[in-house]
Amino acid sequence: MSCSRRRRNPDTIRAMAVDLEFVNFVVDQIDDACEVTHRMMFGGCTLYSKGKVVGLICDNQLFIKPTESGRAFIGDVVEAPAYEGAKMSFLIEGGVEDRQWLTELITLTEEALPAPKKKKKNREK
Repeated sequence: MSCSRRRRNPDTIRAMAVDLEFVNFVVDQIDDACEVTHRMMFGGCTLYSKGKVVGLICDNQLFIKPTESGRAFIGDVVEAPAYEGAKMSFLIEGGVEDRQWLTELITLTEEALPAPKKKKKNREK
C-alpha cells in the first residue's frame, strides 16, 4: 500500500507559532493553586489546569475554552477560533497582565469543565 500526502497551499496556512517567552509569561501569571501545565504541540501550546485542557496559546494570543461561568466573569466576551477550523474560544486580549483576574478565569473554567475521559488501553488478542 502506498500513502499519498496532500500538499497544502502555503498561502492558506495560518501561522500558529508561539514564543516560549509568551507562554512562560502567561503560565507565570496564573496562581500555583491552579496547577497549570503546558504542552507545545503543532506550533501552538495547550494549557492544562489540574489535568483539564483550559486553553490554547496560538500566534502569541491566549484562547480560553468557553464556559458559561467564564462568559459571566468576562462580561464583554470576544470569541475567535485559535486556528483555522478550530471551535470558537474566548480570546483574552487585555486580561493577561492581571494575575488575579486571569487566575480567577482559569479557576472558573477548570471547575466548569468535565473531568478528562480515561484513555482505553488497547488489548492484544
